[in-house]
Amino acid sequence: MTMHPQTMRQPLRIEVPGFGSFELLWLVTDYTGTLSAGGELSHGVADRLQQLAQKLEIHVLTSDTFGTAARQLHGLPLHLHHLQGSCHDGQKREYVIRRCNPAQVVALGNGNNDRLMLEAVRQSGGLAIAVDNGEGCASSAILAAHLLVHGACEALDLLLDPRRLIATLRR
Repeated sequence: MTMHPQTMRQPLRIEVPGFGSFELLWLVTDYTGTLSAGGELSHGVADRLQQLAQKLEIHVLTSDTFGTAARQLHGLPLHLHHLQGSCHDGQKREYVIRRCNPAQVVALGNGNNDRLMLEAVRQSGGLAIAVDNGEGCASSAILAAHLLVHGACEALDLLLDPRRLIATLRR
């Protein structure tokens, strides 16, 4: 039983036949367009984040286009990080590299500013998921990810019931 000193929790282990395995400790996700639509947290996402917080340490990285993230995520067991200035894609990549071990991250994102984070996670052996939550998904984010999922709830459900993820990624 391997425990990471920062999170003090057991990794979420997912073995995908013919593809590989994941030992995940962190969920690092974009907010706008990934967990929310029009700035509003999508129905069912809060419940799923509560459940996933039992298994993963959750970090939400956001440019907060609509200025609603803090209010919408209030009371949920997660770390909210507002991005500053420009080069948000670089900030997200650096966050997963410096604050987490990207090999143990599942990253969710939908925009051009998520592509470098998704790519860093995928290339390190973590799990990268592009999410179209109703506001579209940039082709660069799709190409940087392992898979594309329609809807935030569906993306989070892959982690709550890993058999769904296995069915998609197995070879």
